[in-house]
Amino acid sequence: MKRTLILTSALVAVAATAHAQDKQVNLLSWGGAYGNSHVQAYAKPFEEKTGIKVSIADADNPATPLKAQVEAGNVTTDVASVEYADAVRLCDEGLLEEIDPAILAPAADGTAATEDFIEGAVTDCFVGTDVYSMILAYDDTKFPDAKPAGAADFFDTAKFPGKRTMRKGAKFNLEFALMADGVAPDQVYELLGTPEGVDRAFAKLDSIKNDVIWWEAGAQPPQLLADGEVSMAFAFNGRIFDAAQKEGKPFKIVWDGQIYEMEGWVIPKGAPHLEAAKEFVTYSTSPEPQARAAEFISYGPPRQSAAALVGNIEDTEVPMGPNLPTFADNMKQALASNLDFWVDHDAELQERFNAWLAAN
Repeated sequence: MKRTLILTSALVAVAATAHAQDKQVNLLSWGGAYGNSHVQAYAKPFEEKTGIKVSIADADNPATPLKAQVEAGNVTTDVASVEYADAVRLCDEGLLEEIDPAILAPAADGTAATEDFIEGAVTDCFVGTDVYSMILAYDDTKFPDAKPAGAADFFDTAKFPGKRTMRKGAKFNLEFALMADGVAPDQVYELLGTPEGVDRAFAKLDSIKNDVIWWEAGAQPPQLLADGEVSMAFAFNGRIFDAAQKEGKPFKIVWDGQIYEMEGWVIPKGAPHLEAAKEFVTYSTSPEPQARAAEFISYGPPRQSAAALVGNIEDTEVPMGPNLPTFADNMKQALASNLDFWVDHDAELQERFNAWLAAN
């Protein structure tokens, strides 16, 4: 009898191991410091807990290859990290699986996930993983006296000389240009919704067009700063923070005028490992993993219960909290990226931006 029980237990263990090996999650992320936070806080502990392997690929913007995969009927991705507006657009186009919020883990006190996430972080096809922002950053050695303090200084090449770098696209740049031109954050989208507002934003961009090096991958701005090719950058806060904290670069972040938005997980239609993908989403959007991710890169967790769990910066005694976009002092002159605006206007404004960029 004892021998039979041992044999049965062994067979169950072997079967469980084989089952886990049959399952995997192909994750599409952004690479760099952000991708590393996904590896350390999500992928590794998920593999250890479930035995399900997580394979990670990187893209400059995962929404682009994800869309191509689904439309071509050749889906290799199970879960992808995308920007909020891209998630809504892809969902509206029928390219994503709907994610039942019932699969999401509750907070430690039993609060339902839908009540624990900040507003808008859970939609039909999207579950938020982090709050990031586009911020002004500069090389402190380039400005020994007066320091840049806001959006207007980014556009002031007389007072703060040197090349700038900005993301190659309309989104974020048009809002930043209006704030630099004196528009209050709470008035930006109302103005940008008018032809006059769009003209005003492009006119402001015109003033530094010849001084801008355009970036497309998040790793480029800190590298351009480090190489001395630019003195200022309008870039993802986490990339700049990582270069300053881990590599000792003399980079400073200016929170005044930050534009913040969420990123999160989506599952493409036709995901080859759908059930494993759902397991991964459930695990990685739990409070503890989200808090852990924020210790590797300075993006705030969108779960309210996770905020109190965020500890020190990785391998230091320095609290991460003040370095997050969602820290109270950093939010005083912040602008929330308007999802509805960009879902409605992204195509037309990007077309105008491309034409503007191509013109002499």
